[in-house]
Amino acid sequence: MTEIYKKENFDVAVIGAGPSGLSAAITLKKSGIKNVVVLEREAEAGGVPRHCGHPPFGFREFKQFLTGPIYAKKLVEAAQNVGVNIKLKTTVTRLGTGGELSITSPEGGQQLTARRVLLATGIRETPRSARLVSGSRALGIFTTGTLQSMVYLKNRIPFRSPIIVGTEIVSYSALLTCRKAGIKPVAMLEEKPLPNVRWPIYQLTRWLGVPLFLQTNLVTILGKERVEAVEISDEKGHVRNIICDGVLFTGQYTPESSLARISHLEFDPKTNSPEVDEFGRCSDPVYYAAGNVVQPPRDQAKVPIYYTTKNLPNPVYNAGQCWSQGRTTAKNIVKDLAGNLPSLSL
Repeated sequence: MTEIYKKENFDVAVIGAGPSGLSAAITLKKSGIKNVVVLEREAEAGGVPRHCGHPPFGFREFKQFLTGPIYAKKLVEAAQNVGVNIKLKTTVTRLGTGGELSITSPEGGQQLTARRVLLATGIRETPRSARLVSGSRALGIFTTGTLQSMVYLKNRIPFRSPIIVGTEIVSYSALLTCRKAGIKPVAMLEEKPLPNVRWPIYQLTRWLGVPLFLQTNLVTILGKERVEAVEISDEKGHVRNIICDGVLFTGQYTPESSLARISHLEFDPKTNSPEVDEFGRCSDPVYYAAGNVVQPPRDQAKVPIYYTTKNLPNPVYNAGQCWSQGRTTAKNIVKDLAGNLPSLSL
């Protein structure tokens, strides 16, 4: 058992240093909340945009079109400029009642207590292991996040002619990453009759010369040491092979909510999210959640105020929307700490 050797107290602890968490922390500090800490398990703050070396990011926040890394850097600088304490390489291992958190870092084990805690842990893509795709475990199988990390952070090229699975916004982000790195995808697959994005985004495949196969499933990955081909099946059940040297699984996001799942907070297994009221407050009123870790519930009466009927069909939010949601939830926390928020309605 890890030895707990010291304890710190804060007004608000934010778990996650992506757009939602940093936006919330900045808003809290600007609203007069003095002791705010952001806990981030990665070695750098900024979240997913750090991996996205293409625009457009930042117009809502900075009135500029930025690449992901520049946007993330500006967010971090904005937080530091108002005095936000960002603890990197710090993993929260337990959410306790009353805002008691157990954390680990290079310094060892530690306990931290906050008057309010904001969960802003975001989402993650579904990997091959959870998609039940048969075949070998060859080299060259990645998610978009892993690809972007390798290309933009490590300057590595994992494949040259992959096949892309999925047609969500992130799938087209993956296309742009491939283009940046000189990678030429051989095809994009979508099991539905239409892409999961609106016009003109789905035209990007045509503009980049990448065939788009709709109503097509990935059946098997072929290859020994690394990917050599894939077997696909179309809507008529016709099966054929496509030669490629990699498979890129994109999208099918799920909230990064493991902390909430194993905690005392009420949890909705249908959305894989902690349950929240219209203010973003969890079943323990010390805890709040914002951004993509909160998927909209089926009960419209409980939809947090930053969700709208217009955007409910697509619950995966971009960086600007998460930034906005973080600000909204932070303002609710400020009201709560001042005693100006209604009683919990869960």
